[in-house]
Amino acid sequence: MWGGAKRETDLTAPAPRAPADDPLYDYRFRRLVPRAAWDALPDDVRRRFSKRLAGPVAATYSGEIVWTRLSASGWLLAQLCRLIGAPLPLTSGGPAPAIVAVCEDRAGGGQYWTRLYGRARGYPQLIRSAKSFAGPTGLEEHIGGGFGMALIVRAEADALVFASDHYFWQFGRRRFRLPRWLAPGSTVVTHQHLGAGYFAFDLKVTHPRFGELVNQHALFRDA
Repeated sequence: MWGGAKRETDLTAPAPRAPADDPLYDYRFRRLVPRAAWDALPDDVRRRFSKRLAGPVAATYSGEIVWTRLSASGWLLAQLCRLIGAPLPLTSGGPAPAIVAVCEDRAGGGQYWTRLYGRARGYPQLIRSAKSFAGPTGLEEHIGGGFGMALIVRAEADALVFASDHYFWQFGRRRFRLPRWLAPGSTVVTHQHLGAGYFAFDLKVTHPRFGELVNQHALFRDA
């Protein structure tokens, strides 16, 4: 997520009108991709990323981590990231049960994402992050300790893809963009439609020198 081509996002453009029969429609993800590409996505994908999670409402998804593969460098990176909240899977393995919950960040105007991943030994791993609809790409993910990454969103046939553009560290109102040599490489998260309320989640982190660091494949269903 530290590098990659940047796509210009017009954050000043008027928001697409919500369907007249759905007062809880959320256009924030929709406005990050071209209209034709969004409309070509399967209904299930568009619906999941168009929920207005107002008040106490939360969206939950249950499933399993089919596999997690960490290289030696990926394992080391995951352990170092414990200092900022352990945003990466800590061990290789699978299958394991998993639950994801998404709720609205009412103060910040974004979303909180909480992931609970089972492990072969010990307590499940808890991963928390916050998405904000801000920054030069229109979407950022904050993972703790002031660290975050800017994301580029694109629609590809039956999938919505979130690719890293760059990483940053924020202290108060000051923000510092991290240089490439400090970055773990390119991070890509794919949400792929499987039909009948099921979808696949894939996480890949690839370093330009050390190759693939993290490869995680999971299957979820609407709860």
